[in-house]
Amino acid sequence: MKPTLDESQPIFHQIAVMIMDDIVEGRLKEGEQVPSTNDLSRFYNINPATARKGLQSLVDSNIIYKQRGVGMFVNKGAMQQLLDKRKEDFFSEYVEPLLQEANRIHLSKSAIIEMITSEKGENK
Repeated sequence: MKPTLDESQPIFHQIAVMIMDDIVEGRLKEGEQVPSTNDLSRFYNINPATARKGLQSLVDSNIIYKQRGVGMFVNKGAMQQLLDKRKEDFFSEYVEPLLQEANRIHLSKSAIIEMITSEKGENK
């Protein structure tokens, strides 16, 4: 878990993102228990309803599941689901705009690849 939360995004969203990051980075594996609402609220000194909202968003997305009386756990296939979504987001947020700008400035795909693979992103 991240040591602190910030004002950049709603707290419940930051809670959900931290857990998703832990799954993607392998710190939380399929079937492992995620921190409880009470653990999160105590650790971050936040309202338990805020922590619950972050966890519920992950339940709604089938990333984690509830086991009544026991806790919440990482769903089977959660890591791959998150990776697939992040790859889609990466393409739409970074690659598409890059290609659009490259097209505007008449930069070929091979020139882009060369820039990416060269040191410091400069043509040599």
